[in-house]
Amino acid sequence: MSDAPLFDDIAKGPPGGRAFWRMASDGVRVRLAHWPRPDGSPRRGTVLLFPGRTEYIEKYGLIAAELAERGFDTLTIDWRGQGLADRPDNERALGHVDHFDEYQLDLAQMMALATELDLPRPFTMLAHSMGGCIGLRALHNGLEVAGACFSAPMWGIILSKPVRPLAWGFSWALHRSPWKLALSPGTARQTYVLAEPFDDNMLTTNAQMWDMMRDQAKAHPELTLGGPTAGWLFAALTEMRELASMAAPNVPAVTWLGTNERIVEPAPIHALMARWPNGRLEILQGFQHEVIMEAPEVRSRVYTSIEDLAQGRKTTSAA
Repeated sequence: MSDAPLFDDIAKGPPGGRAFWRMASDGVRVRLAHWPRPDGSPRRGTVLLFPGRTEYIEKYGLIAAELAERGFDTLTIDWRGQGLADRPDNERALGHVDHFDEYQLDLAQMMALATELDLPRPFTMLAHSMGGCIGLRALHNGLEVAGACFSAPMWGIILSKPVRPLAWGFSWALHRSPWKLALSPGTARQTYVLAEPFDDNMLTTNAQMWDMMRDQAKAHPELTLGGPTAGWLFAALTEMRELASMAAPNVPAVTWLGTNERIVEPAPIHALMARWPNGRLEILQGFQHEVIMEAPEVRSRVYTSIEDLAQGRKTTSAA
């Protein structure tokens, strides 16, 4: 375990944050960060924060600060292929894995670090988008958490009409070829928040959070990421199909989904939460993909659900 950079200038996390390098079992280096709760605050455990695709540790500094006020430590990660973690593409613009099992190797380092730092229990998962796909697999693999809070989990991907019929065939044909690092159709190398205007963006309705993400991308472009590779797309489609065929894990769960979701498919979320016996689906009218990058009152509702999970309060299905 060695210290890694943590860009406090853009993260605005709680005091005492620290980042670490860890080497996964296959030799890929990932970055992790721990933000502690303030001394004297309630001891409610640790939130294991699983970011989405294209994301990086510093994006969640404000979230960690708000969780710290409620008595939670936060441990989060740069998954391989994004943030400051190792990337296979020399231009560092594209996110890639050959198989989603690789993310579980990163998660193993996250859990090992939690043990080494002796972080307070219980552990509660907060998983956004692609992190929700990784987190769901982790629950099936026996990850020990008091509960799971999902934000627009990637259990299906919305593909444009021209791309949809080609996605499986295109990605399958390239995923084992020298062109597996080719950019997926309909995506770009530039990070989304710098390529698109706030008006009609697909992430958030909150202009302040949008500006924060843009400012971070401008200040530290080395953290940003463009579109996925063909290999990543095939790996994601394969993983989501496998997960959809499995029963819901026996773990309390709350899933948050905006009615204006345009990135992940809502139907698989509704389907899984409908059969999750100790789960609840919360629908947010008028909100978009980045539920925890929305207004403070929306974030507060998510944090309250994390408190409920950590304290073992009953969760019933409302799907």
